[in-house]
Amino acid sequence: MLEDLIYVVYKENHSEEALREIFNLHPEIKFVSFVGVDLAGNDTDEKIPVSIFIQDLYTFLKGAVQTDGSSVSFPGIASLNNGKIDMIADLDANWFVDYNYEHIDIKTGKPIGTLRIPCYLYHDNKPIDSRHLLKSSIDFFKDSLIDLFKTYPETLSQFNISLDDIDYIDVTSATELEFWVKTPNDKAEIEELSTSQVLHEQYWTRTKGAVRTSLEQSIMLLEYYGLSPEMGHKEVGGVKAKLDDSGKLTHIMEQLEIDWKYSNPLQCADNELLARNIIKETFRRNGLDVTFLAKPVDGVAGSGKHVHIGIAIKLKNGKKINLFSTNKEHFLSNIGYSALMGILKNYEVINPFISSTNDSFRRLKPGFEAPVCIVTSIGHAVELPSRNRTILVGVVRDLQNSLSTRFELRSPNPHTNTYLAIATLYLTMLDGIKYAIENKKSEDELLAELSKKAGESSDYLEKNRAYRSEENIFEDFTQEERENYFGKVPATVYENLISFENYPEKLKALQAGEIFTDKIINSFKLAALSRWVTEITHRLINNYAEEIRSYKMIHSKDTSSDLDMSNWMRINELRQHIMKDTHNYKSLFTKIREAEENNDYKEISDLQKELDLEMVRLRKLYDCYKKNILDI
Repeated sequence: MLEDLIYVVYKENHSEEALREIFNLHPEIKFVSFVGVDLAGNDTDEKIPVSIFIQDLYTFLKGAVQTDGSSVSFPGIASLNNGKIDMIADLDANWFVDYNYEHIDIKTGKPIGTLRIPCYLYHDNKPIDSRHLLKSSIDFFKDSLIDLFKTYPETLSQFNISLDDIDYIDVTSATELEFWVKTPNDKAEIEELSTSQVLHEQYWTRTKGAVRTSLEQSIMLLEYYGLSPEMGHKEVGGVKAKLDDSGKLTHIMEQLEIDWKYSNPLQCADNELLARNIIKETFRRNGLDVTFLAKPVDGVAGSGKHVHIGIAIKLKNGKKINLFSTNKEHFLSNIGYSALMGILKNYEVINPFISSTNDSFRRLKPGFEAPVCIVTSIGHAVELPSRNRTILVGVVRDLQNSLSTRFELRSPNPHTNTYLAIATLYLTMLDGIKYAIENKKSEDELLAELSKKAGESSDYLEKNRAYRSEENIFEDFTQEERENYFGKVPATVYENLISFENYPEKLKALQAGEIFTDKIINSFKLAALSRWVTEITHRLINNYAEEIRSYKMIHSKDTSSDLDMSNWMRINELRQHIMKDTHNYKSLFTKIREAEENNDYKEISDLQKELDLEMVRLRKLYDCYKKNILDI
């Protein structure tokens, strides 16, 4: 049955005639949905009956569908008195058919399908959505690169070509998606998960039962949709499941990863939206919960979403040249070095688009293979490609295939807005490339600058910073050394967002081409701040309160020791410090709520850091206390 369904409607079939024929041949497609992506990364899903869509095909394809701005996240742009948003179909992207396998069409015996049409969102006749920001950024990047080649034609001599040889600039991107899967309502012990992680007991082991079935079904569906999945496997997190009396696996708690083939940046981000829905729904149909949270379980590995980016030239003779690779005895070309430097120098204004939630910052901690410093690794020697997994931006090289050279950003998580992340990466790469080409920098000069030590002056990178290390960032440096060499990283969403104000020169690099305008930046910031504060005051505090109440006195007066009583007194004192007010003292919870009422974001940020530290201390204290109790 699956082979009889249509999964993709390619751009060649986006005409009225072709669509009428598709709907006629596939009556199981009952709905059409326009998919726009707001600045927070939320995608719309507006169900339009196919009968209505067919009646006015021309308007739907060439005109606009209207929606209320209150249903999308554009604060400071779409307001209550001016909230109309126009949705304009993207005729150049792949359109996917989303099937509801639990709703079968009586006449055809096939699952009900919804044709999802990617679109752009316009407000007051101006594009404001994530998809258009990415498209505009990539177009500007390509046009700027061609202009640089025209002005400095000698740049192309390193590739043994001229401007006339170029057909077009080929920009490619891909993502790798990690996620946790578990049996609903089951909880695994943190210590058990942590021990399994340290021992690497789950990494690359075989999947079993419903997890195996779900993983295989997900990969098969991705193939039907043309995403060309390359691999699905277990990641480092998880514990061994248990068998119930019927032979079924229970207490499932595993971390998985699925990768698929690269594409152009806009299609790459669209593909990821599709993949997330496929994975979540496929596992759910098999009775399993999937979470794409960056850090669903404290104390064990979080889930990342590594973003791969590359640049190539397609020549008129059909040959392709990777602009990051070089024929010289170097790790990268001068374009490769300078593009990497552009990301590293300007990362402070990229980072707000990468990590804009409390969950994302819980993941970025030392010791969990998540990057904590603005630093790269390119390898100990040209003939030895880097395999360093502790850095922010990796350089992926295959000595047998120059076309595979690319950068891997390791800081994003599954909820990072991929459209905005990729857009900011290419805009900041352009800043570095312009520096190198306009100043006629050689590979030797750029490598020396990239490899400079903290305190050494350079023309482009900051004096007091180092940007390259081939060492283990977690184990070979203390926290003080990391901050001295690579800069102090933000610890909260607020500290991340104020980078827009703290680094105005870097913001200029991001705003080249007038794509990320002040209005767009401000809207993104307002949305992120609102989400951050709301989550702290209405979710985080409530969850912490429930956790604190669960830490009860469990020792008996008859069997307890003086150590038990001492431990409990320390625990209870900390519980009250965090949660309980008196006439003379306000708890951390109350201080945070009062800071929210005063819109004092810095105070909220400082108190959040204190709260998180105290909760970590409380958990450790209670764990020690509990382990010393004989009778529970």
